[in-house]
Amino acid sequence: MVKRKKYLWQHPSGRWYVRKNGQYQRVHSEPGTPDFDFEYWEILRGRRSEARRSWNALIKILRQSKKWSGFSPRYRKDLEPVLQYLEDKIGKRDVSRLTPSDIYAAMDANQHRVRFANYIPTTISLLAKIAKRRNWRSDNPAADIELLEVPKDRKKPHVPWTNEGVRKWRDEAEPLPLLIFEIGVGSVQRPGDWSGFTWRDYDGENLRLTQNKTGLNLLLPCTSQLKKQLDRTKAALSTPPHPSRPILANEDGSHMSYFKIARIMREERKRLGLLEHDLHALRYRGVKELAYAGCDDEEIASYSGHMTKAMIKKYAGEARQEMRARSASEKRRKA
Repeated sequence: MVKRKKYLWQHPSGRWYVRKNGQYQRVHSEPGTPDFDFEYWEILRGRRSEARRSWNALIKILRQSKKWSGFSPRYRKDLEPVLQYLEDKIGKRDVSRLTPSDIYAAMDANQHRVRFANYIPTTISLLAKIAKRRNWRSDNPAADIELLEVPKDRKKPHVPWTNEGVRKWRDEAEPLPLLIFEIGVGSVQRPGDWSGFTWRDYDGENLRLTQNKTGLNLLLPCTSQLKKQLDRTKAALSTPPHPSRPILANEDGSHMSYFKIARIMREERKRLGLLEHDLHALRYRGVKELAYAGCDDEEIASYSGHMTKAMIKKYAGEARQEMRARSASEKRRKA
């Protein structure tokens, strides 16, 4: 009976699809059942109905939950594009019909953006836990999903800023790139947090910040170079800035986006011949400077807001090795 339907097509995996306007829409019901016939005709009529227990319903529940509001802004920002993707692809479908193979297929379709692809099972797992609590399904189809690995040719290490590179930047960089540079090194924060600083957060000596990723509230004493650039930037404004105005602001006073900051810095790095040192390596440099000053891991973490010590040990370890080597060399020279 199934084969008589003109617009049906069966994938080699055994799945059935309906071809409409050059696009293929999957039929989730079992072939030969009334539900299968209903889905077929609803697709052809363009009136595919939304299942009562749909992924859209779960996504709505998640967004209204205390769990969602408890996530950090950074984590919600990471999840939101995946939720929109799921709404588009499977939003109207019955929650109970998704299989692990469907999740792997979605990940494979997005393997060109590995981080996004790996957030698909994470997001589905969050939704599946809600479905289990509501007895919409008994399992979590995203459990034990194997994540994609980032191809080796795309794993580019952050090259730390050298003393020579820092000196060249401070001597020759334009005012805005120099301000961005000092915010990155002086605050020791992630680039995604830089645009969040407002003039209210600067009291003349310190910057205050709530980290996007961790939600930590930090007070950050400014380095002399950062204080100098902040004071110079504030003095250059035609009128005293409103406390809510971003320190890194567009001409209309709105927050400068991460992408604009990255573009400005890349253009200046190219002009000064410092392309090997990227935006994220400024935090790397800040951690190293704290280590050069003799700070221990706890002191560095109180400044950088790192939740684990692994990255601190990596970044600070290089500075400590350099200092020990210089000390050993001096002792060797004297001997």
